[in-house]
Amino acid sequence: MKQLLKIVVVEQDRDRAIAIVDALKDACACDVIVIGDPSSLSRQIAAHGPDIVLIDIDNPTRDMMEELTLASGPLERPVAMFVSGNSDGLAESAIEAGVSAYVVDGLAPGRVKPVVDTAIARFSMVRQMREELAETRRALEERKVIDRAKGVLMKAKGIDEEAAYALLRRTAMDQGRRVADVAEALVTAAGLLR
Repeated sequence: MKQLLKIVVVEQDRDRAIAIVDALKDACACDVIVIGDPSSLSRQIAAHGPDIVLIDIDNPTRDMMEELTLASGPLERPVAMFVSGNSDGLAESAIEAGVSAYVVDGLAPGRVKPVVDTAIARFSMVRQMREELAETRRALEERKVIDRAKGVLMKAKGIDEEAAYALLRRTAMDQGRRVADVAEALVTAAGLLR
């Protein structure tokens, strides 16, 4: 059985909200929550914990755009923003803030499903890239710590780099720890002894 997609729609106009909800229900298996009052938007969105947020705004200002993107949690979930007209630089600002889809000419019910699919796909791709970048940074930091620990061992014991790494690795295996953790402890201890 397919899980329902939980969607929050931010729309102040009641009739448009009804049309959007109907289009979403026709297009996919989803649970749709409409937020008509954008005050305390981040609290309202957090309370519902949606899978995706759709925001429909007629003429957004830069401040409103910033507030909406922060409130909708674009780094936590896909966010699709629909605006009535193209304003200078707002599309770029929205994308930089993490909005997954920015659609000009408003939210037409017939375009809802493709935009939702696109926002979800783009969000997944960007999230994967962020995770890979974080993992790469973590690995680089660990490599730096291991290199510093090897330097400490080489100086203290008068051994070469290969022997220093073998000692780190053997110590890590004996203690049931990761090499990076042993290296971190060694570098910290060496800093205390200076």
